[in-house]
Amino acid sequence: MKINLLIKNFVFVVLIIFVIGAIFSFLYSPAQETNEVPVSQLVSDINGDKVKSIIVSGDVLDVTYVDETVATSMKESGTGLTDFLINLGVNKDNLQKIEISSQAAKQDMWTWLTPLLIFGILPLLVFGFFFWTMIKQAKSGAVQVFDFTKAKARLFGAEGHGKEKITFKDVAGLKEAKEELVEIVDFLKFPKKYLAMGAKIPRGVLLVGSAGVGKTLLARAVAGEANVPFMSVSGSEFVEMFVGVGSARVRDLFATAKKSAPSIIFIDELDAIGRHRGAGIGGGHDEREQTLNQILVEMDGFEKETGVIILAATNRPDILDPALLRPGRFDRKIVLDPPDVHDREEILKIHSKDKPLGNNIDFKETAERTPGFSGADLANVANEAALLAARQNKTQVDQKEFLEAIEKVLLGPERKSHILSKKEKEIAAYHEAGHALVSTFMPDTEPVRKISIIARGMAAGYTLQVPSEERKMRTKTGFTSEISTLLGGYCAEKIKFGEMTTGASNDLGRASEMARKLVKEYGMSSLGPISFGEKEEMVFLGKEISTQRNYSEKIAERIDEEVDMIIKEAQRKAEVLLIKHRNLLEKVAKDLIEKETIERAEFEKLMGIKNNKK
Repeated sequence: MKINLLIKNFVFVVLIIFVIGAIFSFLYSPAQETNEVPVSQLVSDINGDKVKSIIVSGDVLDVTYVDETVATSMKESGTGLTDFLINLGVNKDNLQKIEISSQAAKQDMWTWLTPLLIFGILPLLVFGFFFWTMIKQAKSGAVQVFDFTKAKARLFGAEGHGKEKITFKDVAGLKEAKEELVEIVDFLKFPKKYLAMGAKIPRGVLLVGSAGVGKTLLARAVAGEANVPFMSVSGSEFVEMFVGVGSARVRDLFATAKKSAPSIIFIDELDAIGRHRGAGIGGGHDEREQTLNQILVEMDGFEKETGVIILAATNRPDILDPALLRPGRFDRKIVLDPPDVHDREEILKIHSKDKPLGNNIDFKETAERTPGFSGADLANVANEAALLAARQNKTQVDQKEFLEAIEKVLLGPERKSHILSKKEKEIAAYHEAGHALVSTFMPDTEPVRKISIIARGMAAGYTLQVPSEERKMRTKTGFTSEISTLLGGYCAEKIKFGEMTTGASNDLGRASEMARKLVKEYGMSSLGPISFGEKEEMVFLGKEISTQRNYSEKIAERIDEEVDMIIKEAQRKAEVLLIKHRNLLEKVAKDLIEKETIERAEFEKLMGIKNNKK
């Protein structure tokens, strides 16, 4: 930055020097060459009848010859022209033939103006400009220094919030969360109603939910509904490498909010500064902790008439400092759940309202195929569908694009360049057919929506299962059936080809992890309803780096035996089913090799079943 400024100044100085030189050359360059003759030559020319007229301007003589040429000469100062010429020997008769006139002496302004401009005014202007530039830079530097401690909050004004005004109508689902926040909106609109009853509105509201569920959107909707200034800032924007900057920014943010009251302060990613204190390497007085301490002090300093509400969002409430969550600071904790099937349908409609849609759009089917998707995921699906339609030069988005967009978001784009050999294609077909068959005949499993051996993302093929209904709790039967389904591809390869490939590595990892959770976390084993293992988190790193074992080596051995038993039993069930229905395995695999993709209706037709169960 400094080098660029020096180069810019150097170029500017060189340009100024060129300009001064050009002005100097222009002022001192003679406009026209004049012929100056000595007085003796003038006398000789007059005596030879070569001179036509003479104009006297002071001591300067402008001589015009008979041949119309012009010349200048000088006379003696203080004497008349006639006497001066006669004294030099001019013939009087010849002198009388010449037209002699006089005019006022010429005042050449450049004789005094040029030195004044070059040596007086111009240097003053140049130095004045440099001083002005230096002062301006110094002032801007000083302003930047003072602005360094100001909060970098993005302010959305109360007058309609510009083009980005968001209300609760723009937020689909989250009914319980919106009901909780309606009271906040009502207080911001009519604070006297609550103050008259001696009620205190919550000073802070913590929005808790996984990434993409709509925490920031909901906070913006509160500000839009209340029509008050909304100051949005990220938790990471408070902390700098300089000590005291974070706390100074907190003070500035709260002071600005109080001046604009009623208003809303929204702190996104609160866990960036709100982590549990006292766990850092450098002791308890690092910059982040000072910033957190200042937030605690500012929230304690709020009066009930202040009219400033603090909204904060995090997806890691477990690592927040307890002082933040006590009553009087963040009084309310609102949990935002992922949208259910009805909410997903409404979210898709909101994100598709500005897109040209075809007549075959079925948002219900799209919502059913997107279990576990957050609001951000669904917005991405709608956008990807529009991109796919535009890429194909279509004038509207059809249901086909939405369904393909779901798979693209889930697994990644189709890898058309990843062409499988004939043998690999056969292995992939039997592998995916094994997943589908085991899932079909195992109890408490999800229906198969699609089977494909077209590579997407890191997967050479995939079997897409979508739950027919939302589930909040799961049984042991459901877990063991899912483990069998995961091992179905592994078993199908073993039965058909007599050996296994690396294609089952991801399935084996997921199955092993699920079996270990059954034993250690869910208490679904012969070890009884006991949770084994205690997580330890190093807060300053922000991730789990170790797990403290709260059980003996003997119990650890029994846990391994239980996991092994669950995996082996799931494998046995999968092999039994595949051997029993080997003809169906062959039929599905061959059809998959031929078509590469099988949808739900065609799969059920091949299986000869209805409602995806037999």
